[in-house]
Amino acid sequence: MNSPLRKVSISVMVLFTLLILNANYIQVVRSSELRSSQYNTRILAEAYDRERGQIVVAGNPVAQSVRTDDALTYLRQYPQGELYSTVTGYYSLVYGNTGIEQTENEILAGSDDRLAFRRIADLLTGRDPSGGNVELTLDPAAQQAAYDALDGVEGAAVALDPATGAVLAMVSSPGYDPNQLSSHDPDAIRAYAEQLAAQDPDPRVNQTIAERHSPGSVFKLITAAAALEDGYTADTVVPAPQFYRLPGTTTDLPNFNREVCDPSGEQALIQALTISCNTAFAQLGVELGEDRVRAAAEAFGIDQGGFEMPLGVVESTVGDIDGDAQLAVASIGQQNVQITPLQGAMIASAIANDGELMTPYLVDQLQAPDLSVVDQTRPEVRGQPVSAGVAEQLQEMMVSVVQNGSGRRAQIDGYTVGGKTGTAQTTADADDNQWFVGFAGPDGDPRIAVAVFIQGGQGTGGDLSAPVAQQIMSAYLAAGGGG
Repeated sequence: MNSPLRKVSISVMVLFTLLILNANYIQVVRSSELRSSQYNTRILAEAYDRERGQIVVAGNPVAQSVRTDDALTYLRQYPQGELYSTVTGYYSLVYGNTGIEQTENEILAGSDDRLAFRRIADLLTGRDPSGGNVELTLDPAAQQAAYDALDGVEGAAVALDPATGAVLAMVSSPGYDPNQLSSHDPDAIRAYAEQLAAQDPDPRVNQTIAERHSPGSVFKLITAAAALEDGYTADTVVPAPQFYRLPGTTTDLPNFNREVCDPSGEQALIQALTISCNTAFAQLGVELGEDRVRAAAEAFGIDQGGFEMPLGVVESTVGDIDGDAQLAVASIGQQNVQITPLQGAMIASAIANDGELMTPYLVDQLQAPDLSVVDQTRPEVRGQPVSAGVAEQLQEMMVSVVQNGSGRRAQIDGYTVGGKTGTAQTTADADDNQWFVGFAGPDGDPRIAVAVFIQGGQGTGGDLSAPVAQQIMSAYLAAGGGG
């Protein structure tokens, strides 16, 4: 064989070898990826030919599939639109799944291993296959109250059952209509998605768990917990000057509006929390030391990594602290401290639950298409941030905040309410962010814990966030929640 033919033959052999290797790579290595891809039209057609299971709240579907006359047999619909979109997410031809639609996709699609016998029965009987249902923990009254109270503002609200960790309400505002992302019209889906993407923040982002912010004075609960665990009591008198010189600097830290916490320059710890005295808690944090403040924060779940419930929750963090000056500022919830609204609710929840922190969860149970239960969530203890005795003192201090201090607008007639407001500075040219975390219930029996975050706005956490929390807690308790 002459040289040119030999080169051609080798080239052909190399090409055939590469072709065979590529075919095997696609069929073996990438088969699972390609089979599950949202761009696989065969799989897409199969998915829309099967009735997807429902997402249910208090026995009513908040996401369901209805039969259509077009090429795709079933259309995903959300009967209450925006109200539950923070949790359900959407099921989209173009953008795939988000929220519970994504995390519980196998149950909803009917492909979960726990539904294997059902699939076999469908095959043998010729019955149309269908997906299972996901029953959420959300309380309709609390969810509606949170949605209504946040209308027109940018922020988020979360409510938990302190005794179990069940999520009672989860709303991110502004919201969006998942129906417009789950239609059968790709052009309309893309157009609506472009509208959402042009907003800041994008309404599709779940601010309750995916965004974190400086908590401001809410973090004083952590500093107070560290002090109480270290031997302080609610009645311990601490320095509370009008200004506190940050250690190693020439900078004086003022109180809110440069107010005087107490003419004497000192006050009881409970009073310092009641009026949210910056200088008292900044100095207290320095006296305790970084290790104790960090340990208290970590005990409540901060700097312990993200987790799933089953939606993914980003990690809350104290951040870097370089010296006592930064420790002082971090001790009042500024500097590099960043938490999610869910983390704020977890702090209030643990205090309300006698110091025991329960793991938050959104899914109560998973059901087969015949409504038989295939999985039930069992409440789990996440940790014990503080002792029962310390929790009792923190409860007393938080009740004082609502009865006598900055949280008065969270009061509910006939119930005991405790809380902590927060007003966190952002940038020099932006309004402060507003917080409220707290709990409510019959005396000695807190049944709901909440966190409300409002981005910007004119006022303080007591002015803006506390009334939102009051509406959520009041609606839940009035509907018989927890009783």
